[in-house]
Amino acid sequence: MAAIPILIDTDPGVDDAVAILVALASPELDVRAITAVAGNVPLDDTAHNARKVCELAGRLDVAVHAGCRKPLLRSQIFGKYASGGGLAGDTLPAPAMPLRPQHAVDVLVSELGRAARGEAEKITVCTLGPLTNLAVALAHSPSIVRGIEKIVVMGGAFAALGNRSIAAEFNMLADPHAARIVLASGAPIVLVPLDLTFQALATPPRLAAIRSLGNRVGEMVFKLLTYVDRSDVERFGMAGGPLHDPTVIGLLLRPDLYRGRPAFVDVECDSPLTLGHAVVDWEGRMGKVPNAMVMTDIDSDGFFVLLKERLGRF
Repeated sequence: MAAIPILIDTDPGVDDAVAILVALASPELDVRAITAVAGNVPLDDTAHNARKVCELAGRLDVAVHAGCRKPLLRSQIFGKYASGGGLAGDTLPAPAMPLRPQHAVDVLVSELGRAARGEAEKITVCTLGPLTNLAVALAHSPSIVRGIEKIVVMGGAFAALGNRSIAAEFNMLADPHAARIVLASGAPIVLVPLDLTFQALATPPRLAAIRSLGNRVGEMVFKLLTYVDRSDVERFGMAGGPLHDPTVIGLLLRPDLYRGRPAFVDVECDSPLTLGHAVVDWEGRMGKVPNAMVMTDIDSDGFFVLLKERLGRF
């Protein structure tokens, strides 16, 4: 079976780094490019970090492009764990591979435009950070939506509420106006919210299993995931922090590990109190056609088995 062509739009970030590594270790996926956006840390750091991860994976052939420096309208915020440049200080060496000159938005317009015109197969877009790059691309060239197989978005929170404010998940909060544009684009969207990722806990035994791989990548992933203690036993019910972004890649590789249902989703863009909150109409009370498949559950044991197996390929 032919590999699935994907674009990864990302703001590395530790979780993003693990997601990129799993994608690059998976022959089922053809990573056409990595586009960086400001989010967890400023743009220069996210573009820098994406290249660090590609070099760790031994994939200097992967094109990394820098994109949007700021959100569309709101004042800029950065991630809770932005210290150390977003990737655990000097855990990974500075990259030698160059940043490609083309702007990330231009890459998205070009790659998706070719697919929209039938010159290439449709592309799955994996978004692991704020949706600024993709929103700008869609606003600039709305026709590229025809070149999208689906958009798999790590973002949003419903019953789980927020991880960066009382009501909002970070990626949505960082650029809610961009999220609204993407959700309204008409593209097939799969939403992976905190309600699911909070089930994917990197517990001490799971981290030990990754370290036991005995390769450099496994050791580096262990160091990245233990650089800060992200456990919240009171909230999650056990030790270990959630591993958000790799669940997007896991969904492409093992959809049988996931459950979800379609719903209409919008994002709050006006209220300071609930800015960035992703509102889901589970019961169809708004009378709107569902615009996303919202994933609600994951087989976390199966997911971490997959993670370990892929990281063990390096």
